[in-house]
Amino acid sequence: MEIKTIGVVGAGTMGRGIAYAALFAGYRTVLEDVSPEMLEQGTAYIKQALDDGVGRGKLTAEQRDKAVANLSTARSVEAVCREADLLIEAVPEEMELKLEIFTIFDKFAKPNAILASNTSSLSITEMAAITFRAENCIGMHFFNPVPKMKLLEIVRALETSEAIVDACVQVGRRMGKEVVVVCESPGFVTSRINAMIGNEAFYMLQEGIASAEDIDKALKLGLNHPMGPFELADLVGLDVRLSILEYLHKTLGEKYRPCPLLVQYVKAGRLGRKSGRGVYEYDSASDKKASANG
Repeated sequence: MEIKTIGVVGAGTMGRGIAYAALFAGYRTVLEDVSPEMLEQGTAYIKQALDDGVGRGKLTAEQRDKAVANLSTARSVEAVCREADLLIEAVPEEMELKLEIFTIFDKFAKPNAILASNTSSLSITEMAAITFRAENCIGMHFFNPVPKMKLLEIVRALETSEAIVDACVQVGRRMGKEVVVVCESPGFVTSRINAMIGNEAFYMLQEGIASAEDIDKALKLGLNHPMGPFELADLVGLDVRLSILEYLHKTLGEKYRPCPLLVQYVKAGRLGRKSGRGVYEYDSASDKKASANG
């Protein structure tokens, strides 16, 4: 199966990162978002990331110029569907929204197009069930920040064909990713384990066992994690983390019940870097200021 054009629906943090990875791999890429401002920000991010890649020696100026020429934008999902051989939705982690996107994919996509979701925990089989091409539906779980994170988790739904799995593995490798293939299960591999670590860290913080800084330091230096659980939660978004935990609690049982402190933070609007305050406070998108839990 030959893939020439990749369509990415959603120009937020994950969507723009996936589009960058597709361009870096040499694919013609169409980026879509319902918000003109988000689309503009997404394309600006991609162009800056390509410029930075030249500065770091990851690609040549000629490769950057070719990648920029391969990037186009669209203002509707239908328009992306008409062009793309592989469609990847990167919209918020809400099943109703993803089902709506997959319905549009099924109606307007090319007959042999691959329909992929970047979900970190939700059921690909449920998304596939509303289409007439369940064998072409798959999960492609990228990690934030996409340009730097090496892993791509390919999620095989109940009826996903082997040819579709193989095609997506090849796309991931061409993007420079290390690929793992998993059979669908709530939270897959990474989200299922990471949600439990992060939730337990919140219980420890709630119980006063240690400060957020010391819990993060302990996991980084003692367990060799590149980021502490609170640093990572603030990066991903506490609302996203809570949504994943709620889904895992519903599907896998009591051991995933969200910590009340996490719920309280989200209700207070402390969502992490994107809101300027989560477990920590931030002067900007990249500078940790101080612990937000006093």
